[in-house]
Amino acid sequence: MAHTDRVRQILSWYPSDNPGTLAQLARMMNHGTLAGTGKMVILPVDQGFEHGPARSFQPNPAGYDPDYHAQLAIDSGCNAYAAPLGFLEAVAGKLQGELPLILKLNNSDTLAKVPEPHSALTGSVKDAVRLGCSAIGYTIYPGSGQRNQMYQDLRDLIAEAKSYGLPTVLWAYPRGSGLSKEGEQAIDVTAYAAQISAQLGAHVIKVKPPKEHVEQPEAKKVFEKYNIPIKTLTDRVKHVVQSAFNGKRIVIFSGGESKETPALMEEIKGLAAGGAFGSIMGRNAFQRPREEAVKLLKDVMSVFKA
Repeated sequence: MAHTDRVRQILSWYPSDNPGTLAQLARMMNHGTLAGTGKMVILPVDQGFEHGPARSFQPNPAGYDPDYHAQLAIDSGCNAYAAPLGFLEAVAGKLQGELPLILKLNNSDTLAKVPEPHSALTGSVKDAVRLGCSAIGYTIYPGSGQRNQMYQDLRDLIAEAKSYGLPTVLWAYPRGSGLSKEGEQAIDVTAYAAQISAQLGAHVIKVKPPKEHVEQPEAKKVFEKYNIPIKTLTDRVKHVVQSAFNGKRIVIFSGGESKETPALMEEIKGLAAGGAFGSIMGRNAFQRPREEAVKLLKDVMSVFKA
């Protein structure tokens, strides 16, 4: 499809990128129900690796099958589908370009409890190219004692991906001994994670919905001095988006743990009102029965499209 003015505007925010990278970013923005709007709803299914199969798929056993998730993304009109190497290898040859794919290059599991999380590389940029992906995905943990190594590894991966014409979708999940549990989704920490992600060169930034808590004492002084609004989710999302180059980077928000539909939709409305570019929703979608999941994703897209 021809680019809309909004898609052209967003692409103009990445002036140093090569035509291939911009073309793949445009491909994701021009696919599915939200095509041309500049908004994105992505289905991510890395939970089998990250949380284990029973926790992830037993609520809806159809999800044990990799084919299920790709078809769910297609039927619901998602912009893209993100997963680790194994799940994508199981479906890419069947899809033959029908759905933009994002290969998540690093993953971790819950079998070891470590104070400083650091995901392992489980795929490569060449794997993403071989599978016909539209982007690579990567997770960083700002706040972890291992964060500097993650940042260095990410810069190398982004440079390699760009050389093949692929953009990067970055999961930015603050955690580690440097943060309290509440601080992982604190407004100042989430905004900081978005800024770090943009500085590292991510094209699409995924963070969790921020909470009203301010974690860092020095940041708290600034929030209070300048009366930065953080009472509502909408206020907090505005600040996170502002922190990603004044809204000139695509910032999408995770769905997180499964929620009842009314609470989830209320959250989506708050995200959209705050200027979120969309949502990346896994468990809240695929753990529901298929018909319910398709309807939910379409309802979420309707909110962002409005």
